Amino acid sequence: MKRVLLVLGLLFLVLILIALVAGLILHKPRPEVNPSPEADALARKMMAAVHAEAWDSTRWLRWTFLGQHDYVWDKERHLVEVRWSDYRVLLDPNTTTGKAWKKGEALAGEALQKTLDKALAFFFNDSFWLNPVVKVFDPGTRRGLLPLKDGSQGLIVEYTSGGVTPGDAYLWILDDNHRPKAWRMWVSVLPVGGLENTWEGWMQLPTGAWIAPVHRTAIGTMELSNIRGGMTLEAIGLSEDPFADL
Repeated sequence: MKRVLLVLGLLFLVLILIALVAGLILHKPRPEVNPSPEADALARKMMAAVHAEAWDSTRWLRWTFLGQHDYVWDKERHLVEVRWSDYRVLLDPNTTTGKAWKKGEALAGEALQKTLDKALAFFFNDSFWLNPVVKVFDPGTRRGLLPLKDGSQGLIVEYTSGGVTPGDAYLWILDDNHRPKAWRMWVSVLPVGGLENTWEGWMQLPTGAWIAPVHRTAIGTMELSNIRGGMTLEAIGLSEDPFADL
C-alpha cells in the first residue's frame, strides 16, 4: 500500500512538473500598450468588419455559453435572463438587482443577492465572449499596435477598468479584411500569458451583425451555441416576454 501511495505521489509531482514546463513554454510576456491614432484606426476597421453598428441596433439576443449558461438579453431595456443548473435569474446588470429562483422557489435576502452577483459575473464573461470586438472603445480601454512575425500589425487592447477582471489585455490578429482570426490573452484568471485561441465559424445575424462562436485553443475548443438575434422576441424563438415577472 505504501508503495502504491509513493508511486501515486511521484506521478502527481511529475504531472505538476509537466504542467509547469508547459506553462513556461507557452507563456509569452505581455506587450506594452502604446496608444496611437493608427491603433484606433485599425480598431475601427475591425469593428466595421463585424458590422458593429448592426450589433448596436440589435435589440434581442439569445445564446448558450459552453452548454452551461443560457441567456436571453434585451439590450434596449438592459435586462438579462440567465439560466444554469437549477437556477433562473432575471437581472438588471446596471444595478445588480432582479429576481431569482432555485428549483422554482423564489430566493430572498442574502441567497438572492449572492445568486444575482453570480449571474452578473457569468453575464459579464459570457457576453464578452459573444462579441468583444464591439467593446474595444469601452471606457477604460487603451489600444496599441504590435508588429507580428508575418509583417502584419496586431491590435492590442487593454481594459484598465470595468467588467470583473480589470487589467486584462488581448492581442487581436486580423485577416486581410480586418476580421479577427485569433487573439492572444493576458488575463488574471489564467496563469499563463499570451495563450491563443481562434475566432472562427463566423455567422451573420438577421440584423447584419457578425458573430464568431468557435474558439480553438491548445487544450480544446470553446463554442457558443443556439445563437439568435433580432429586433423582436419572435426573431429569437420566443413568444412571451421573459421579463414579465419584473
